[in-house]
Amino acid sequence: MSTRLKSGGRRIDRSRPVTFSFDGARLRGYRGDTLASALLANDRMLVGRSFKYHRPRGIVASGSEEPNALVGLEEGDLFEPNQRATTTELYDGLTARSQNRWPSLSMDFGAVTSRLSRVLPAGFYYKTFLRPRSFWKHVYEPLIRRSAGLGYAPNPEARDPDRYEHFYLHVDVLIVGGGIAGIQSALAAGRAGARVLLIEQSAHWGGRSPADHSGGKQSVNNIPVDKYVDECLAELGTMPHVQCRTRTMGAGVYDHGYVLAYERVGDHLPGEGALRHRLWKIRTGRIITATGAIERPIAFPGNDLPGVMLASAARDYLIDFGVSMGKHPLVLANNDSAYETAFLLQDQGVDVAAIVDARTGDAGGVAQEAVERGLRVIRGGGVSSVKGRRRVEGVTICDQRGAGTALEEISCDAIAMSGGWSPAVHLWSHSGGKLTWDARQFCFRPDVDNSARGADGAPYVIAAGAASGEMTLAAAVKDGHAAGLRAAAELGYNGAAQSEPVATRVEEAAIEPVWIMPSQAPVTLREKAFLDFQNDVKVSDVELAAREGFESVEHAKRYTTLGMATDQGKLSNINGIAILSDALGRPIPQTGTTTFRPPYTPISFGSIAGSQTGPRFLPIRRTPIQDWHEEQGAYFEPVGHWRRPYCYPRGDESHSDAVAREILQTRNHVGLLDASTLGKIVVKGPDAGRLLDMLYTGRMSTLKPGRCRYGLMCSENGFLMDDGVVARLDEETFLCHTTTGGADHIHAHMEDWLQTEWWDWKVYTANLTEQFAQIAVVGPKSREVLERLGGMNLGRDALPFMGWCEGMLAGISARIFRISFSGELSYEIAVAADQGIELWEKFLAAGQDFGISPYGTEALHVMRAEKGFIMIGDETDGTVIPQDLGLDWAIAKGKDDYIGKRAQMRSHMIDPDRWKLVGLETVDGSVLPEGAYAVASGKTSIGQRATQGRVTSSYHSPTLGRGIAMGLVLRGPERMGDELEFPGTDGQVYKARLVSPVFYNPEGTKQDA
Repeated sequence: MSTRLKSGGRRIDRSRPVTFSFDGARLRGYRGDTLASALLANDRMLVGRSFKYHRPRGIVASGSEEPNALVGLEEGDLFEPNQRATTTELYDGLTARSQNRWPSLSMDFGAVTSRLSRVLPAGFYYKTFLRPRSFWKHVYEPLIRRSAGLGYAPNPEARDPDRYEHFYLHVDVLIVGGGIAGIQSALAAGRAGARVLLIEQSAHWGGRSPADHSGGKQSVNNIPVDKYVDECLAELGTMPHVQCRTRTMGAGVYDHGYVLAYERVGDHLPGEGALRHRLWKIRTGRIITATGAIERPIAFPGNDLPGVMLASAARDYLIDFGVSMGKHPLVLANNDSAYETAFLLQDQGVDVAAIVDARTGDAGGVAQEAVERGLRVIRGGGVSSVKGRRRVEGVTICDQRGAGTALEEISCDAIAMSGGWSPAVHLWSHSGGKLTWDARQFCFRPDVDNSARGADGAPYVIAAGAASGEMTLAAAVKDGHAAGLRAAAELGYNGAAQSEPVATRVEEAAIEPVWIMPSQAPVTLREKAFLDFQNDVKVSDVELAAREGFESVEHAKRYTTLGMATDQGKLSNINGIAILSDALGRPIPQTGTTTFRPPYTPISFGSIAGSQTGPRFLPIRRTPIQDWHEEQGAYFEPVGHWRRPYCYPRGDESHSDAVAREILQTRNHVGLLDASTLGKIVVKGPDAGRLLDMLYTGRMSTLKPGRCRYGLMCSENGFLMDDGVVARLDEETFLCHTTTGGADHIHAHMEDWLQTEWWDWKVYTANLTEQFAQIAVVGPKSREVLERLGGMNLGRDALPFMGWCEGMLAGISARIFRISFSGELSYEIAVAADQGIELWEKFLAAGQDFGISPYGTEALHVMRAEKGFIMIGDETDGTVIPQDLGLDWAIAKGKDDYIGKRAQMRSHMIDPDRWKLVGLETVDGSVLPEGAYAVASGKTSIGQRATQGRVTSSYHSPTLGRGIAMGLVLRGPERMGDELEFPGTDGQVYKARLVSPVFYNPEGTKQDA
């Protein structure tokens, strides 16, 4: 059976039929349909199942607020779950399938949970899954994991064939919402000369106004609303400084006029490799949120049955797509706007069963018109039950102010409900704007006296139209015009005087709040009245939460999952807040609202990534010697944006054997390391020493030119964030070495402090990491190799440990540092990047008779651990301070201040029971599992063994012929010689002794040779 009318439907092109499939059935629609309108046209009322009870669900809305009609689109590599049928534009060949059901939509075995709803109320999981404790791992957790989620995740191995991009834009005024108010704002601001961007999330302009006022009773400037919209758009199209974009949703408003917008470029034009989504990153002086209002459902017993729909959605499907919600619908309301649905249905020849109006006050002109049209109006009525299993078949009428006593039964096949309207205040709230309760319209609206303000002190977000609480056509047009003029004027655009548009004014009878129907419904009826359709949250659930002490709206939300569905409470929140307020006996404003967070509706991961996929996701940075490493068959590991050689296996050599060979060659003779990836930041200026004294824990201003000093850098919270060697090049210039992955972050850290706190200091910084190749020549024969190249005196006295010098080495201008991260005699030579490979090959030739060979990062790590040197990211995890690592010597004594110093004075930072660095030596010489925790003997009150440390680094040392490790242990340095147990994930318990972290050459004689 088709519910498509023979005529009408301003959005569809009846000359362009398309075919699509839903759950394997081939169906027909028209170009311009949404998937939802096409399903309704094919009389597919049942489109999904609810999450908790698997109850049958139908389409309830027509836009992004839809909670029920979520489908999986397409198949294979193109499959995408949880797409709203109401916002999915139909195209030929579209494939969709329903979700959250098995084995089929009509026969879902999961529906058995609906029969258990009495014993599965809100919060039952908090009470059920605690005991017996042994059930958690083998019963509860597997069951929860199988039940969790909606739809199916796409194949993780599949590659998305579509393209995505990011777009950056600066405008004076951004207007979010292409309804009548948004268009009027754009027109006013554009006429004033401001650069304007107007965006609309749907494919069409005009918002609700053309559908709501299609009867011809209302107009703007004596022009029918739809024609007026067309005229405004035509004028906007002539303005070169105004851009208008449909299918573009305002996702989030952030500080300083920054807005994210999400454009669905090609969803309606599928094709592999096509541009699909675009993420707009917009900076603007003023933001006008003209996002309209969302109609509220009514909570009555059986209100979740397929066929129960918002009255405004019924109008949309009728006017936009030529689809009637049913053959014999009933209208249920507490306000005048729903009457328009009944009138439009009647005008199209649809037999309206009745209008049930819960109000008992003054009927107003619209009710009188309904009577004159011959429609039956039941004033003060309510619905106490809905007949039908998988779709509406009839209703039981009761007195709204009673307890649900049946007055009569009315046969109907659909229900159009309207519980009033709530402004879409999400973007306003993203920016920090506050809300106020409108006691006349019973909704939260923007509080214009408490809005987010820009640097000039003026509010940078302006709400307009229905989003500001101006629900009538006349008020919305006037408010939109004023918002556009105001935004332009505040930015200095005044332009010529503009006449204010005038719209028809229609008097409406007052709305009466209806949060539950009937108002005195007993528990048995409240258990059947749903607030959150997707999550199956009922009126009785919210009342239970209140009885159990969840008085905060945020707590009640999490206890019941109200508003936590994919629509994020767009339909359920206000009703839920009202029910909670009634249960607590306090006014709604005192209860308040939950937090509105971006994005307004879900955005694709593809749009977030943009074009940064595949090789562009993480561009690999290459050292000047990278090609040589690849030619030698190096095995690489990722280190930040770099790929560094892990080791250089020869022939059939295993990685562990290659690492052992590289270490022994370096310890006994000489090795080469490509250290070009280390960060190199120049800090220059009269205040350079002053800046470094604040950035590092040590005192760098006293460092003499030609000398180096090891430095630690902490965050404001006192935690260690980077380390490296600082060299003073001259009186005003320092070179700061950072970790491989830290150069960009540390440079940004320096600039952040210079630009925000010490902006008047005379300092310049530059990240020169990739301008230099840096080669470490390490081992007892390293000095001989360098001397063979000639050009510089590198003797022990000429270049002492922690010194540096410049000169010519093998005819190449070089800067040589006498520093060591291995504990051996070591030099690091920096040359211009384009001369790096030349010098590398000269080192190989000069040290050939010593067996010189390169070594990789793993050999580097083992050798530094043998010497007890820490590694940022291994011995640190964002919670470690220098004192935990025994690095008190790197903190200058008597130093007034440095970043993080005050934080390190907090009580928990100086607590003697902090975990501190020690060496770990296994009793049997084996290798400790990295990350393993040390556990105390005995058990705590809850039957667990208390942790008292963890392994931070663990290796097999070929130099010592056994396993070595470093770790953080409770009062570690005070407990040398103690043995601790470290349970491994392999079921084995390892025993290790606490020792000094310096395993190799503790006297330091080798590095100072």
